[in-house]
Amino acid sequence: MEYRGRKKYGRGLAGAVGYGCHRYRWGPLGLLLVIGLSSLTACETKPEYRDQESFQPKRIGILPDTQGDGSTVSVHPMRAVLEKLQSEGADIIIAVGDLTNHGTSFEFAQWTEIASAYREAGIEFLPLMGNHETSHAYAVEWIDAMKGFIPEDAVHMGGAEYHNYYVIRENVLIVLLKYGDLPVAFRWIRDVVNRHREEVEHIIMASHDGLIGAKYGQTREQIVQGIRGEDLLMDQWEEIRSFFARNDVIWVQGHEHMYQRSLISAPVHVDPVSWRREDGNYRMPYYTQIISGNASYKGYEFRYGERERVQRVVQQKMNTMENGSGAFDANASLLTVDNSRIDYRSWAAEHTIQHNDEGPKELAEPEWILIDTFSRTTDRCEQLVYPNSIPSSTRPVLHHDVRYRTSSCGGADGSVARLLDGVNDTFNRVESTTREITFRPGFSRAESSEDLARLAWQYLFQRHQPWTPNLNSSVRLEVMEQGDGVIVPETTIDLKEHLTLSWLPANGSTLSDRLMISGTQMQTGVYSNAWGGVKDMERDPGLERSGPDGNPKPPHRLPETASRSWDLSTAVADPYVLQFDAGPDVDVSRAELAYYAGAPGEGGGQVEWTPFTRPECVVHAPYEEGLMSRGHPERLGSCEGEPLVGYDSDRGNRWWVVLQSDVEIALVER
Repeated sequence: MEYRGRKKYGRGLAGAVGYGCHRYRWGPLGLLLVIGLSSLTACETKPEYRDQESFQPKRIGILPDTQGDGSTVSVHPMRAVLEKLQSEGADIIIAVGDLTNHGTSFEFAQWTEIASAYREAGIEFLPLMGNHETSHAYAVEWIDAMKGFIPEDAVHMGGAEYHNYYVIRENVLIVLLKYGDLPVAFRWIRDVVNRHREEVEHIIMASHDGLIGAKYGQTREQIVQGIRGEDLLMDQWEEIRSFFARNDVIWVQGHEHMYQRSLISAPVHVDPVSWRREDGNYRMPYYTQIISGNASYKGYEFRYGERERVQRVVQQKMNTMENGSGAFDANASLLTVDNSRIDYRSWAAEHTIQHNDEGPKELAEPEWILIDTFSRTTDRCEQLVYPNSIPSSTRPVLHHDVRYRTSSCGGADGSVARLLDGVNDTFNRVESTTREITFRPGFSRAESSEDLARLAWQYLFQRHQPWTPNLNSSVRLEVMEQGDGVIVPETTIDLKEHLTLSWLPANGSTLSDRLMISGTQMQTGVYSNAWGGVKDMERDPGLERSGPDGNPKPPHRLPETASRSWDLSTAVADPYVLQFDAGPDVDVSRAELAYYAGAPGEGGGQVEWTPFTRPECVVHAPYEEGLMSRGHPERLGSCEGEPLVGYDSDRGNRWWVVLQSDVEIALVER
């Protein structure tokens, strides 16, 4: 039997409450210090004993926009993406809208002919409507074409049948929305989640467009540039973000023809509750937004950049065949859900196809590279690690920490882990374009350019102040001298890392619960312009005024381990130090620290647990700051080249190790 604190939730205005409702035992546990710690919330209900539930793994693929040129579907990228997802074992594929370009019967027939072959092979499809369907096709045509793909057990929103629906697969709730329907469907979504919250552990929202976006985003379109009196989204804006963060939603979308993963922040004052030490580990008040990329014959540049008020970008890739970019991307992404664990992988393959009649060209045998990945569980601690490019004058500001360090994170068996040391010197850099945001006097919500600027500061961008510096520019937004609107100048953005420490129960090969570290090996020093063209971070400065001090971001010297490649198989993390304390039930006299050497996503099987180093190479001393860079004088010369591992014999149950990768670790039999 194990203690679980996720089963029961308190309910309030936003539904299930608590950013951290995870597996734990009573007793003192540490917590991760994150943004706004004193204001975060957690479950108030006590956990209950129950047997571990077991669900079959589900592999959920994402098919981006497939509209072609003219009245066609982009058949070559579509086939390539579906073939890749099938080869990765996808059980389900979410088609995130814009299946067609003009919504014609011919295009629907093209799409269904290709998809049917994979459906007959056993893959389930979950299609949703994009703006190219809502603008060009009739509901009858959509239903006739997609009714055979939308599952028979799908539950539909009243008045929006076959437009908005949901399914439950194992312990995953998947909600699908047509283009633009978030404001009108949110109450329904909230009811669906609340009704099934105790049945499911994971929630995936799938839509065509998103709340924040990269090029688009409903916040800019319907709030900042919205029509006066159309306040439905604005009135729900804070509740939506709070609800999705509380329920740990992963939101996947299309529409943008580029790839981006970011964290969207939630207001912690919406439906606040109290937190107690025994409530377990915190998660940050964020939800994950994934813009799934491209499977068509066009790519978009990065407009407006990061929306710092509510967004932290952790991965960004464009390919537009313009301004230094020599290709488009085809993107394939896969979420593998195995009980409390999620493993995410996203791949890209370059191609130069612009019309179906050009043939498959590079996509006949695509060269897929891994461009994004994370692994996490519902029982986790989190931290944002900022790039080591922030001017020293901004370093004291609360959460702009460039170091790999956390407070303590507790496992169910009493194990406690934390990161002690390391600096984020390997990060990606990306540029955005200059754009205008305009309004129409007497029609728009904004009544003047200054009023439009107010809305943009309130909902999108971060005003630059000493206590809240904008890391992307000291002048992030300007009121037009002539015309009705504001200008968002081009800028240079350094990406953050989403660091997670996740717990899994012990298995037959481990003495302790298993700790999974993810997010350290995500970036390689790539620098791209707003169209995807390659730049050199060590040589090229950022764009004018891109630094918070008003100067361009300076070139950044990368570590020798930085590959500057989009292929994450080449990625090496900056060195960091993990400290691991054994729980009270572990016999430390027969334990040693080991890592799981199986393939990513296998979840820590019964074999292949490997000690980090030989017993004679373990340093018997506590970790001291800076030790990872200078080594340890007591270490044997024959241990050169092996990981630096320590055991704190004074403490009696504490190990530490210097790492340069994401890893799954545990204590095993010596």
